[in-house]
Amino acid sequence: MTSPLSEELTEEIAKQQIERFVARFEPNYRYLACHCALPLVLTPELVNYIRVQFLLNEEVPWIAEADLLLSELCRPVGYELYAMTPAVRSHLLAQFETEEFQHKFGTNRLKSVAQLLMDYVTYLMGTHPASRQGEFQAQQWAAMVYLDQHRTQAEQEIAKALQGLVNRGKNGQAELARLQRLIQEFRPQLSQYDSLMKFAESLGIWLNGKIPPDASQSYGVHGVKLSLNPVTQLEGFPPLQTFNFEVATIELKPTRRWFTRKTEPIIKRHQQQADGFTEDLGNGVELEMVAMPGGTFVMGSPKTEEGHRDRESPQHQVTVKSFFMGKYPVTQAQWQAVAALPQVNRELKRDPSHFKGKNRPVERVSWDDAVEFCERLSQYTKRSYRLPSEAQWEYACRAGTTTPFHFGETITTEFANYNGKYTYGSGSKGKYTQKTTPVGSFGVGNDFGLYDMHGNVWEWCADHWHSNYEGAPTDGSAWQDESANDNENDNKRRLLRGGSWVDDPGICRSGSRYYFNPGLWLVDSFGLRVVCGYAWTP
Repeated sequence: MTSPLSEELTEEIAKQQIERFVARFEPNYRYLACHCALPLVLTPELVNYIRVQFLLNEEVPWIAEADLLLSELCRPVGYELYAMTPAVRSHLLAQFETEEFQHKFGTNRLKSVAQLLMDYVTYLMGTHPASRQGEFQAQQWAAMVYLDQHRTQAEQEIAKALQGLVNRGKNGQAELARLQRLIQEFRPQLSQYDSLMKFAESLGIWLNGKIPPDASQSYGVHGVKLSLNPVTQLEGFPPLQTFNFEVATIELKPTRRWFTRKTEPIIKRHQQQADGFTEDLGNGVELEMVAMPGGTFVMGSPKTEEGHRDRESPQHQVTVKSFFMGKYPVTQAQWQAVAALPQVNRELKRDPSHFKGKNRPVERVSWDDAVEFCERLSQYTKRSYRLPSEAQWEYACRAGTTTPFHFGETITTEFANYNGKYTYGSGSKGKYTQKTTPVGSFGVGNDFGLYDMHGNVWEWCADHWHSNYEGAPTDGSAWQDESANDNENDNKRRLLRGGSWVDDPGICRSGSRYYFNPGLWLVDSFGLRVVCGYAWTP
């Protein structure tokens, strides 16, 4: 915790930095700095927009925009992205409450800046990459807390974001740290600051695998209940075990070469943890299942995304309950073990795959075969196994991301098995194996701990095919049509997700969708991954 002395020192340093900035240039530079203190992140475009909208009559020169961004008041946080420290922001924003500023600009100037920022961010959210949505959301909250008609909504959204992290485990720690910083930044404007901050502190202990002293304490923020709901066991399942895994992301770093501007992919790796259990299928064959936290996400892809098709629209919000999902696509060894179990409804080929290998994913599997596999597995384990709904699959694949791939804005054959003769975005060409690869062989998962979600084999989903998302469920359930004619219903086309070894990278995106007849099995790129539902017991 920061001591009072260090807080005073921090404020004094911020005050001196501002005074040096004004003394170095002109007094009216202070007006620009104050107006630009409301956004959490500044860009040259945004600073120019604010100056043009509010300060043309104050004789603030255009060069002041660059002078501000390159001064000690701002620090670079990305390519053409700048931020002020909380102390500098706080001191500058306080100027709007002074008699001088209110006489010069009126009592509602700060609210006018906030409204402009809200309108500006709303425009950007519809025209810029989905990877910046977290940044835009924070900017929007920064504006909303200064507007009486939007403050309650901002507090509700922050509360929902916190509650959504409860089941994320260590995967949620980075996002929690971001939210805590924002809550601290917005402290003077938040009417529910104490409840939000206390719950965030308890949540931090919870996400670290420990039970906080006030675990049973719940908080209410404008109708949103904040509660940890401690769990002691999982009824009807083997004990959960925590496993470690590596996650890789691809960030695009802008580079300049003479008069051209390019992007260079930078690979970053970090360690994560997730919980799961293992099913013993006999003869040394095991099926690893990973716990997927419940949550809400935006399903579908934006129209601006490269490779987007109308079938991926409209984007819509879906809330998914917790479930387990296979860490990998079903392997040939797992298939053979389950195919040897007693028949439920139909026969299964023991070894249908074209590309042989016990750790390769099973392929040449029809939707009907995949359903029979799940039914035999359920009968054997006494647990309810099935194919994922399309919403569950996309939620699990994205694992909290909004980019085309859970890796980021592009993909590489270093991390996934697809047709590397083709590229996506700023990516480069890579290998084309022309066959499946053993599951997990690339060594990196997504933030939920799942492997091979992009490429290798297509994975069947439970849903019937629909040409777009008009009327799609919003509760994570499978979208299945009802028909009086069972044969007609059974023969309708079914969903496939994830792309395969033969497809170009655009087909392997998180939002990409495909379909096929449920009875066709000859395709050597069609496989499956199973899910299992559960209920927590306190």
